[in-house]
Amino acid sequence: MKVEQIYTGCLAHAAYYIESKGEAAVFDPLREVQPYIDRAQIDNAEIKYVFETHFHADFVSGHLDLRKKTGAEIVFGPNAKPGYEATVAKDGQVFKVGDYKVKVIHTPGHTMESTTYLLIDDKGKEHGIITGDTLFIGDVGRPDLAQHVVSDLTEEKLAGHLYDSLRNKIMPLSDDLIVYPNHGAGSACGKMMSKETTDTLGHQKEVNYALQPDMSKEEFIKELLTGLTAPPGYFPQNVLMNIKGYESLDTIMERGTQPLSAEAFEAAANETGALVLDTRNAEDFAKGFIPNSINIGLEGSFAQWVGEMIPDVKQPILLITEPGKEEEAVTRLSRVGYDNTLGYLKGGIDSWKKSGKDMEQTRRSTVEQVVDQYEKHQLPMVIDVRKKSEFDSEHLIDAVNIPLNEINQHLAEIPKDKPFLLHCAGGYRSMIASSILKQRGWDNFADIRGGFDALKETELPKSEYVCPTTLL
Repeated sequence: MKVEQIYTGCLAHAAYYIESKGEAAVFDPLREVQPYIDRAQIDNAEIKYVFETHFHADFVSGHLDLRKKTGAEIVFGPNAKPGYEATVAKDGQVFKVGDYKVKVIHTPGHTMESTTYLLIDDKGKEHGIITGDTLFIGDVGRPDLAQHVVSDLTEEKLAGHLYDSLRNKIMPLSDDLIVYPNHGAGSACGKMMSKETTDTLGHQKEVNYALQPDMSKEEFIKELLTGLTAPPGYFPQNVLMNIKGYESLDTIMERGTQPLSAEAFEAAANETGALVLDTRNAEDFAKGFIPNSINIGLEGSFAQWVGEMIPDVKQPILLITEPGKEEEAVTRLSRVGYDNTLGYLKGGIDSWKKSGKDMEQTRRSTVEQVVDQYEKHQLPMVIDVRKKSEFDSEHLIDAVNIPLNEINQHLAEIPKDKPFLLHCAGGYRSMIASSILKQRGWDNFADIRGGFDALKETELPKSEYVCPTTLL
């Protein structure tokens, strides 16, 4: 049986495609659906079903646009209550895709509608399980997201349901089944996910902490909840979009890719209160940017950090990109529900420069300059904006940890009357922090080129390395 995993690294997201006898099915598609349609056309196949493992929190699914463009039937598992036409399957129900079969296995725990799909080949052999956020490689789905949408669904209740689902529905399955999860390392939907994106169920029974046969429900709940941090603020908003529905991506792309001259761009920013989002790399941004703009670079985990740093998915946004990157930026914003892009600066930052309008810069320090300051006993306060788990694993002695996604809640701890240095792991997140601080009126700071990756190669005093127990 051929199962094609379509992996998108910036979201650590996996969709799946199967085809048999001219019929195809797509599982957990991303917002832009043309790649799935193109894939089916290669096989001269019709997309018959769009299977959803649950109402996703970390991205907006493309199921509605895929149904609109192909006529495919949307399928959810038991307990789902979508605000649009869809099939809500029963536990054990079987769907046919050509000579393949897809069996519904209701596995509540990550959410109450969470469902695993058992894939059965044309000879009747069970091939694999598409597990959504129920089971990852090395981890299981966090049980604390649904509470942000339905208050009665506490993380303890859901963790208990997940324990039962894993032991009663997943672990009794054959060891040779291939596990096809919805996410890999880098996703905020689990705390210790592997970089591997598939594995056998038998191997996961051996190595996955959550599948140990002698673990009691109480031990499981405690282990699962330990190390969780608050989920990104956009997660509940994405859940509601996936439940209730959303605008077509075609409409969003048309609106968001309107080219604006420097004058029109400035007028739109002033009239609409739009956030000016600069998606260039950190080095280019530091050399010159539009006052009050925020930098979140396209070359990193762009959509995730937009979701972390921009609280409202309905926020109007004006884009600055490298020329030719406008459609990519609008698409990646839409993946996480930021559908209100109003246009982009035509000609990029060069057109702003040529217009003679105001620009700002932000300072950057080299590691050599930091070492020199330390040796002269002139090293200022160092703020480490990595995750707490990264900081706890290893950090500069006397550095202060203010994780980037919490920076707005800790502005009072950041001095305005004396200099300080910022760093993350490599420079991507510290430039996001720099742009936010510049927007809020800070100026007496520099971020460190190369971040902690470069700092740890120096003789600067560091804490003893501790292997992290969570990647959140």
